[in-house]
Amino acid sequence: MSDKHVAVLMGGFSSERPVSLSSGAACAQALEAEGYRVTRVDVDRNVSGALSDLRPDVAFNALHGPFGEDGTIQGVLEYLQIPYTHSGVLASALAMDKGQAKHVAKAAGIPVAEARVMSRFDIGNRHPIEPPYVVKPVREGSSFGVVIVKADQSHPPQVLSSDEWRYGNEVMVERYVHGRELTCGVMGDTALGVTEVVPTGNAFYDYDAKYAAGGSTHILPAQISSNVYQKIQSLALKAHQAMGCRGVSRSDFRYDDRVSEDGEVIWLEVNTQPGMTPTSLVPEMAAHAGLSFGDLVRWMVEDASCLR
Repeated sequence: MSDKHVAVLMGGFSSERPVSLSSGAACAQALEAEGYRVTRVDVDRNVSGALSDLRPDVAFNALHGPFGEDGTIQGVLEYLQIPYTHSGVLASALAMDKGQAKHVAKAAGIPVAEARVMSRFDIGNRHPIEPPYVVKPVREGSSFGVVIVKADQSHPPQVLSSDEWRYGNEVMVERYVHGRELTCGVMGDTALGVTEVVPTGNAFYDYDAKYAAGGSTHILPAQISSNVYQKIQSLALKAHQAMGCRGVSRSDFRYDDRVSEDGEVIWLEVNTQPGMTPTSLVPEMAAHAGLSFGDLVRWMVEDASCLR
């Protein structure tokens, strides 16, 4: 039992609100089972006032997407001096900006795919790089706005210049890396297991594959050579440390083993607020390491601090 009062921050107003509500509900329930006093906070623009009134001992950040994992809510919590879970202001802002995160990862010796950051309006009717390539919003999560351009496509995706696009004007155009989707969580200073994610019926690991029941198959431990397995664990920990992450994070990779078993391993991004839903990857990795979901969320609460 603990006498700590934990405010679980959930919901919010990004595209990932439904995921955050699911993560938050699961975490709040598990924390109550662990004996914490829990208040569920559906975050809106008045979150600072709500938290000032509540004065919890710890804020458990279950928000996803802009405002929740880009350093903004972290800054609010620093200002209020409420210890919080996951990464701090700088690491959160850095990891959320795919272009800047890639620069930091590359400087740390982590293998990344060639890419350029540009305005979506500058892409026009000519390919910005040789296809195949991937276009990603610079500051979104959960694969929102991701478009794959195949090798035989004659022109860039038209959606980029349409009025329906709602993921910001800055995009990253990145070389498409063939191969398998691998991901590895980090907890503190320890890399967890490596999972292969196999989307069922989806071209790639998109929003539905991530969060819909049965949207993907998770193979843990991934069926790869021990050399590649350990390399991915090492790179995930290196990315976590290079970005200045705290608490729990998860790095995503592509592994192209068409030519050789060692193949090509490419780091894609680090998620400072990985999903904590029933189908999420990090809780599965923690379970593989012998930690229950309750163990995981309790560790995160006890790890919480300011000035992260």
